[in-house]
Amino acid sequence: MKKPIPPKKSDYRWVVAAMFFTVYMIAGADRANIGVVVPFIKEDFHLSNVDIGLLAGLFYITYALVQIPVGFLFSKYGIGKILTGCMILTSVSTLFIGLTNSVLQLKIARAVLGASEGPLNIGIVSIINRWFPAKEKGLATGIFMSSIKFAPAFVPPLCAWIVLTWGWREVFYIFAAPGFLIAIMWLMFIKDDPSESKYCNEAERDYILNSDSRGVAQADIAASTNESAKMGLLDKLIRRKEVNLLSNSRSIFLSWNNWACAVGYGLMVGITYSIMTWVPSYLINEKHMSVLSMGFVASAPWVGAIIGNLLGGVLSDRLFRGRRKPVMFITSASTVIMMYVLINTPAIPVVIAGLFFLTGILLNIGYSTFLVYPMGLAVKQKVPLAASVVNTAGSIGGAVSPFVVGVILDGYGWDQVFLFLSICSFITLCLLMTMIEPVARKNHQELESTALVNESIRAEQPS
Repeated sequence: MKKPIPPKKSDYRWVVAAMFFTVYMIAGADRANIGVVVPFIKEDFHLSNVDIGLLAGLFYITYALVQIPVGFLFSKYGIGKILTGCMILTSVSTLFIGLTNSVLQLKIARAVLGASEGPLNIGIVSIINRWFPAKEKGLATGIFMSSIKFAPAFVPPLCAWIVLTWGWREVFYIFAAPGFLIAIMWLMFIKDDPSESKYCNEAERDYILNSDSRGVAQADIAASTNESAKMGLLDKLIRRKEVNLLSNSRSIFLSWNNWACAVGYGLMVGITYSIMTWVPSYLINEKHMSVLSMGFVASAPWVGAIIGNLLGGVLSDRLFRGRRKPVMFITSASTVIMMYVLINTPAIPVVIAGLFFLTGILLNIGYSTFLVYPMGLAVKQKVPLAASVVNTAGSIGGAVSPFVVGVILDGYGWDQVFLFLSICSFITLCLLMTMIEPVARKNHQELESTALVNESIRAEQPS
């Protein structure tokens, strides 16, 4: 008798990836559109650069405040319904920005937008942690983080066209619509865990579970050993060590490695959102570009960012065999250089676009890895909390840095802005040197594997 052919793996996790890419792309568009309309809002509401920096900062203040509380909420109540509600609230607050008639209303709308988008990041990181095996998490997180950069790649030209055709308020009316649709689709098609999804078959569930529990397939052990020998010098440089995984809240809050990652991520997020908030104004006011030219040139760093995030995920997973710090080093070191190079940028649109494009690639090669790093530090059940600490610091960086840029611009100029951003990246580089590259001890891998199996069995049992 012939052996029965095992069912083909469904690969539904890549549909999940497409969905969370779309969710965060829409969220990214809702937060990025403010940068393009800043010159028009300044004129209508008579705002200074410091006012604009504060307005941008309000988003990230409320975004930061919800991070750790929402990490606990996801652990207690699940992800799907909370995430769906936040998507709807994101669209409502975006719509309200277009309806504002005072500076106070504008500030409230941006604050609500930050609070409603805050849970999306941790929710998606938790989904990645459940739906993807260890060897695919770098790429999955790269896809996720590229979505937030995909939005600014098309937002500036689209916003410029909408502003010239109708006005700045219509930007927010139009951008509010997609969030309602994607919220319904998420509720219908995406489950918190593969074991709960009718679209994910047993073969794919086994692939996800076993890849995480065994770490490396038996057939790959020899290749992995040879690879480790070849990377001996690199492992010394990145301080690769076996560790006990962080298994409780106290150990996470006391972990220097997680805090160093968090502060470094906060500085890199600050650079990213300073560019998002201020580059359109830089191109119009400093380089004297037209609105349409600004729209196309301002998209250059984000086109580069998409490439950088995906490239970084592949490099981290495959070339560096799951090591996260090498690509983080590449990003922080190269960004120090690129920010300094931008000080002397000539007023030639093609050259500016080219430099911003390269900056986008280099800034983002290791950007997503800051959120992958906690996945190697904590047990699976505690990853949402560890990631929420990192993302809280990221949110604070996103709040503070655009405001500081506004203060610098009112007192100095753009040369000092790029110098400030270069210093931020250099501090990140120094922090990375103090962190280890964690490898879970075998006993912790086995304990986590048992917990995952038990969790999967419980999920499949009827309530």
